[in-house]
Amino acid sequence: MNIQQLEYILAVDQFKSFSKAADYCHVTQATLSAMVKKLEEKLDIVIFDRKANPIATTENGRAILVQAQQVVGHANALLSSSKAINQKMEGRVKLGIIPTIASSILPIILRHLVEKYPLLNLEVYEVTTGQMVKDLRDGKLDLGILSTPIASLELETKVLYVEDLHLYGHLPANEKTLRKSDLAKQRIFLLQEGHCLRDQVIQLCELKKQKAFPANLSVESNTFETLLNLVDTFQGMTVLPSLYVKQLGERRRQHVLNLADGTLSREVSICYYRPYAKWNIINRLADEITAEVNNHLNPSSIL
Repeated sequence: MNIQQLEYILAVDQFKSFSKAADYCHVTQATLSAMVKKLEEKLDIVIFDRKANPIATTENGRAILVQAQQVVGHANALLSSSKAINQKMEGRVKLGIIPTIASSILPIILRHLVEKYPLLNLEVYEVTTGQMVKDLRDGKLDLGILSTPIASLELETKVLYVEDLHLYGHLPANEKTLRKSDLAKQRIFLLQEGHCLRDQVIQLCELKKQKAFPANLSVESNTFETLLNLVDTFQGMTVLPSLYVKQLGERRRQHVLNLADGTLSREVSICYYRPYAKWNIINRLADEITAEVNNHLNPSSIL
């Protein structure tokens, strides 16, 4: 029995296919199948029902996979620790990032990271906050980037940067400023439930339940672009992060509004699940991301 065999059965369980698992592990299907079969014989347990379509994990197999995930996680942590001693940035890192941050931050950091650390194999996945917490706990992700604070006590977090939030919308007579207390009177378009930014905006703006659409229309959005189009169509306003506002064209920047009494902001952090933490890589990546993003946020005004 070896770590490689455990990685193979985890891949088969993930993809429900021996051929897809083999491609993912960069081996032939015959090699992977033979190694999985040897492991089943060694353990005297049938891990997969090969007659099912797609391949199904047996009840006994699921118990084995839980242990396998822990062993592989600890093995990866041990390998990361040894590389940290030598201050090496290499190996495979699976990074999750929530969609409301991904569209703005990835163009800023990815080219820099892959060029500076050519031995670092960075895999990036867009996931919701809830899915990220689960994937970190299960070892499917090594670290994540999300908006904090979060309710989960299982995750360790480290703040990367604090980002201002800006109002976008249409006020009468081309006004550009309003007071925070007036926000509750406005028609505010928000991301659909499940996005942490939605909850943060409701709390920061002290919003109560309101109707943004006509009575015969309901729209749930997952993107800032959709929110912008809705605001332009139905008037009202929405809330956008600074990095996203920087991507707006000149026409839409004319509709970015100012608060007369204070600012809104959100905290963006890197997070990880302690037993599988890749300490050196996490710290180095956090420093790199903070520096790159702050270079974009430093100007006193983005408008």
